[in-house]
Parts: sequence; structure tokens; C-alpha cells
Amino acid sequence: MVANDLNMNSDPAGSPPPAERRSPFNSIKFFVFCHSLLQLAQLLVSGYMKSSISTIEKRYGLSSQKSGLLAAFNEVGNTVLIVFVSFLGSRVHRPRFIGGGALLACLASLLMALPHFLNGPYDYTGRISSSRDNTSGICLSASPFTTSSSNQSCSQQESHAQQGVYPLLLLGQLLLGIGAVPIQPFGISYIDDYASKRNSPLYLGILLAVTSIGPAFGFITGSLMLRFYVDFDKLSKDEIKLNPKDLRWVGAWWLGFLVASCLLFLTALPYLFFPRNMPKEDGSDDVESRPDCKQQQQQQTNTQELSLLQFLKSFPRTALRTLRSPIYLLVVLAQVNLAALLAGLATFMAKFIERQFSQTVSFSTMMIGGVGIPLAVLGTVLGGVLMRRLNLSVGGASKLCTTAILLCMFSATPLLLIGCSTQKVAGVFPPSSDALSCSSGCWCPQEAFNPVCGSNGVEYRSPCHAGCTTMEFDSDNKITNYTDCRCVSYASAGTCGSGCSHLLRPFMVLLGLTSFVASFSQTPSYMMILRTVPTEDKSFAVGVQYMLFRVLAFMPGPVLYGSVIDTTCILWGKKCGKQTSCLYYNLDRFRQRFLGLQVVFVCGGLLCFLLTIVVLRRRAGRQEPEPGSKGGYELVNDQKPVENTSSKEKEVKGIKT
Repeated sequence: MVANDLNMNSDPAGSPPPAERRSPFNSIKFFVFCHSLLQLAQLLVSGYMKSSISTIEKRYGLSSQKSGLLAAFNEVGNTVLIVFVSFLGSRVHRPRFIGGGALLACLASLLMALPHFLNGPYDYTGRISSSRDNTSGICLSASPFTTSSSNQSCSQQESHAQQGVYPLLLLGQLLLGIGAVPIQPFGISYIDDYASKRNSPLYLGILLAVTSIGPAFGFITGSLMLRFYVDFDKLSKDEIKLNPKDLRWVGAWWLGFLVASCLLFLTALPYLFFPRNMPKEDGSDDVESRPDCKQQQQQQTNTQELSLLQFLKSFPRTALRTLRSPIYLLVVLAQVNLAALLAGLATFMAKFIERQFSQTVSFSTMMIGGVGIPLAVLGTVLGGVLMRRLNLSVGGASKLCTTAILLCMFSATPLLLIGCSTQKVAGVFPPSSDALSCSSGCWCPQEAFNPVCGSNGVEYRSPCHAGCTTMEFDSDNKITNYTDCRCVSYASAGTCGSGCSHLLRPFMVLLGLTSFVASFSQTPSYMMILRTVPTEDKSFAVGVQYMLFRVLAFMPGPVLYGSVIDTTCILWGKKCGKQTSCLYYNLDRFRQRFLGLQVVFVCGGLLCFLLTIVVLRRRAGRQEPEPGSKGGYELVNDQKPVENTSSKEKEVKGIKT
């Protein structure tokens, strides 16, 4: 009888023919395989965007605040529409919705790369284009510019395509967030519906692992793509004069979006062939007859009977009921602090390493994707293993989270002391009005930025600012030195650097340790949420949790970090009279404010976890649990009197497994 019911549920017309059962599209294992690849491709785009954000900032002259807003803008569409996912549930053809979302993300990724093809080659100061102008940046005794030629050059640069770059990138990010909405929720629910009770945790664990390593692949991809020059498709090899160590270098940021778009398209195609209802996996017949499964199916049926208007009306009431639980609220607020920290560091840490330790963009990105993220994933896994091995209650989980964040604060605080001050830059740092008096007659343009390192160890914004009049070339026709200088005897091409490269290793050790220790709290904090809300509200509580993540952390986090970074800029670039991206930062302020904000968020998370311990102890004192019982479970699971202890213990054991 049960088998017949299963067949009726999987196919209204009866049992599917043997050929259809043998189709890979009727296998939940094949669905898990396809969904793992899709999530990897989708999260690769997200990680790649963060890895290339500083390059996009430099290419199009954005402030860090604008680039932070761009990095967070995909959360806008995601946050607005994620509420409706729980309403739609199994009402729709979930595989096709997932495939449609993936195709939309594919289109969005193409849209992100479009500005590169709509605009001309990257134009930087110091590029030798003709003998009639001073774009080479050397000192000239008379002004080479006329008002008409300057205005004509600016009018060519300020094309409609150039002006529309930022809105186009925002639109791409918005569509990317919208496309990601159905992928994870519908995929997890589909697997949970048609996988056996025994295999379902394994499948979800695979997806969780892919979710963790996806951003790491994005950063590693970014590191590889940014080694190519941005216009390698438009210029010959001989025409590319910059190298990755040059501060003006811009990597091929657009190339990764094309690769990700192809991956998204290929991984989206199988979802067009998966059925709306799939035969249950072997060995799941006995599950359907269980009372708890029947109760869950009844709840799903009741949810489907709700209209959209009724769902929207009940949403605020259910959300308020969930947020009234003090443990749930405190744990979510702690996670919000850590999520805001993660959002800001993932967006700008590569830029910090590049500036503070004078490293290339690709190397800095590799440090995040190859060291920081893998250690965080390892800490998350070991946190779950530790919680299972110690058989921790809610109270034990709160103590584990508090200990982890406390150790995180001890490892994060010394990072504030690892770094160097900004190198001496004539007329910029330290500020001095007479530092460039020697080159006052060179008619140096305000927009000039072609850093050179003088023989006296002082950096100059351009050879013109150093008063140099002659250039020396190597066999590849690339400039090596500037001679006949008024301010110094000679100047070598490139920046002097901060002199802090030797401190990168201890910094990365502490940063990796901080990531590893902080991630220990992830699994215990999730279990605290699942154990402190009623069973019927668990799915909703997790949904509210992710919504708060987006509204309070993932959206404002990068913007806040970007705004803080902008306050440390000591010289802004200029192009056609308009401000572009920052050229020089006060590295001491950059380090103190950027990493200081990290310490603030860590302290916020620590305070919330400490308050959970206080609340749990007060509840334990009021309820006085029986000796030998896991008191932490009953303290927070329900606010009703414990009527049936044995049933409660069974429920707790079920949650553990």
C-alpha cells in the first residue's frame, strides 16, 4: 500500500515506465551532482567579483565607497525576492526555476564584462603616444598643452559608453542576485523531498562543502585572470608597456566573467530536463509512513493553501514571534557582526595586502583564495566535529562560540601593529609645499601619475615631478630609468614601495589563524538557532536569519568598509577635472581603521555570545532541570512546561543526528 502511495505521489498517472526510471534525470544522485556544479559556478562569480573589485575601481576611477556598493548590490535583488521563495515552495516546477535563475545569472555575468567591449583601450598617464604631448610624463620647459587640445581629449574620453559603465555594472550585479534566488533554496528542498532519509544529510553536506569552496575558486580564478593585461585582446604584446608591479597596472578583470558565464550556461541546461516530481530514492518507502513525515506533509499542504496575500500578512507576525526569542536574537546578531566583518574583508583585504605590503593584485588575491578561505572552511568543519564529539548542549555551544570569538579577538588585535608607514612621496607624504620647487618650471600636468623612485629614496608622482628630461630604454623598448633630473641624479621606473614586504608572512599567519578560529563558531551557532525555535518555525527562522544577514551585513558591510578606506586617502586621481580612484593612502590610517573596524565587529559578536551565556544561566536557575538530563536543551527549546520528558529527549536525540 505504501509503495502504491509513493508511485501515486511521484507520478499522477501511475508508475513511470522502466526506461523513464533508468533516465539520469530521474536520479536524485544526478541532481545532486548537477546542483553541486551549478552552485560552484554561481559562487565562483560572486567570489570573482570580490577579487576583481579593486581592479574595476582602478580601471574606471571609482572610489572605494562606490566599489563597495557595487560589490554589495547583488544582495539587493536577492533580499527583495528571497521572501517569496518560501511561499512558492513546491507550487512551481523547481528544477526549471533553478535553470531559469542560472540562465539569468549567466546573462548577468555577460553584462558585467560588457563595459570592456563598449569602451576603448585603458588610457593611463605616462603612456607614450606621440611626440606632441607630455603623456610620457617627462619635464618640459614649456607647456605642451593648449586648451582646445585638452578639451578635445576629454570630450573623446567622456563618451556615452564611459558614462554608462557604473550603472551597467550595477544592473549586472542586481540581475546576478535575482538569478541566485531560486538556486540554493529550491535545490535543497528538492533534494530533501526525493532523497532517502539516510542519504539526505550526505547530499546536503556535499552542497555545503561546495558552498564553502566556491568563493575560494572565485578568488583563485581572479588571481589567474588578473595576471593578463586588461587590453591584451586589443593591443599587441609590444604595445603593452606596463608590468603587474606597476601601480597603474590593470588586469583582465572581464575575462573571468566570460568564463563564469560559460560555466553557468552549461550547468543550467540539465535543469530543463529534470521532472517536477521525481521517484523517491530507494529505501525511502519506510520514511513516508512515519508520523513526523505525515505531519510535515500536512504542514506543506496547509502552506500551499495560503494565498500570497495571506502569506504576506502572516510574515511580519511570524517574524516578530521568532525574534522574541532572546537566544535566537542574540545568536543572529552575533552572526550578523561576523558576517559584516566577512563581507568587508572579502571585498577589500586583497587591496589592503597590495597596498600595505607592496604586492601585485594577483598575488594578493591568491593569498585570500588560497590561504584565508580554505582555513575558514577547515575551521567550520572542525567546529561541527568538535560539537558532535563533545555532545554539546545549547549552553555548551554558546560557551564554544564565546571561546572561539575571544581567541579570535586576541589573534586579530596584533594585526593592527603589523605594517609600515607610507613611503616618502614628494609633495604628498609628508605634506610639504616646497618639496617640488625643483620641478616648478616643468609644467607638470595635475593628472600625471607615473610613479618613479628617486636615487635619494623619495618617490615622485611622475618623472616630470622629479624634473627628469631624458629616458633610458631596455632591449624590449621599455623604460628603465629617467636621467638628467633636476631634483635627483636619476630615477628608476616604478614605485619605491612601502618596505613592508618582509612582514607579509607573519601577517598572513595571524590572518589565517583568525579566520580558522572565528569559523569554529559557525556550526555551533547554527545548531543553537535550530534548537531554540519551535519545530514548525525552523525553516522560517533560518530564512529570517539569512534576510538579516543581507540587510544588516552583506549590503552595508562593503559600503562601510569602502567609506572608511576613502577617509585614509591622501591623494586622489584626476581625469578631465573629475576625481577618480585614490592614488596614495596614509598606510598607518588605512591599517588602523580597516583592521580596527574588524576588531569592532569581533567585539560585537563576542558581546552577543556572552549575553547568550547569561540568559541561559538565568533560565537554568529558574527551571532547575533534573539531574542527569542535558539541561541546555530543555532550557530554550520551548517556553511551555515540560509535560513529557521522554518525548522531549527523543526529539533532542533526533535533532542531534
